[in-house]
Amino acid sequence: MVQTKGKVMKRTQSGMTLIGFVIVLAVVGLFAYIGMKLVPMYSEFYAVKQALKGLAAEPGIANQDPAKIEDLFFRRLYISYAEDVKPEHVKITRGDSGWVMAVNYEVRKPVIANLDVIGKFSATENLTRRGGDE
Repeated sequence: MVQTKGKVMKRTQSGMTLIGFVIVLAVVGLFAYIGMKLVPMYSEFYAVKQALKGLAAEPGIANQDPAKIEDLFFRRLYISYAEDVKPEHVKITRGDSGWVMAVNYEVRKPVIANLDVIGKFSATENLTRRGGDE
């Protein structure tokens, strides 16, 4: 207590208690843990999009056989360590000026006990006759 001019004033403490700090730390830790599960999923999707853009930029890609295009795509994914995309997730169809390649896949990662995080990803790229010239 502080005494000024005959009056007694109480000092009030402000701040966080230990229990409050532990609760905040637990919430931040939970979000960091979930983030560690989500970041690899999105980095893999980024690798899929980069592989598709790389194929689209390759000259004469639309003149290739669909099996050859798929092989080139999976070689690019292999370099990026993308493991969740399988051949059944890739569809190559004939487009106006070449091929249209669509990749649709789902990733499921366990988080805590019986709770999972599910990510559904979809990317499409036009593989034109002139490749990167367009």
